[in-house]
Amino acid sequence: MTPATLRTERTEARLLPEQKMRIERAAQMMGLSLSVFMVQNADEAAIRTIQRHTSWALEAVDRDALVRALLNPPKPSARLAAAARRYKKRVRG
Repeated sequence: MTPATLRTERTEARLLPEQKMRIERAAQMMGLSLSVFMVQNADEAAIRTIQRHTSWALEAVDRDALVRALLNPPKPSARLAAAARRYKKRVRG
């Protein structure tokens, strides 16, 4: 099956006349239909947006601090240890 035969969902968008003209011009420059151009660009924008909201990047100094903390975690404080005991007691009955 080709990707076109798998396309079963439909959406609609309301555009300003100048937006439509600009998008049609860009699609023509790329040699794509308006529909294909819009789907490709919307999908690429969706992927970028999802990546920005589901992952994060650290500067080298912050990355190193995180790795050190993960590899050599500090001992739990008395309050944290007490909270862990209370939690275990509740969960185990």
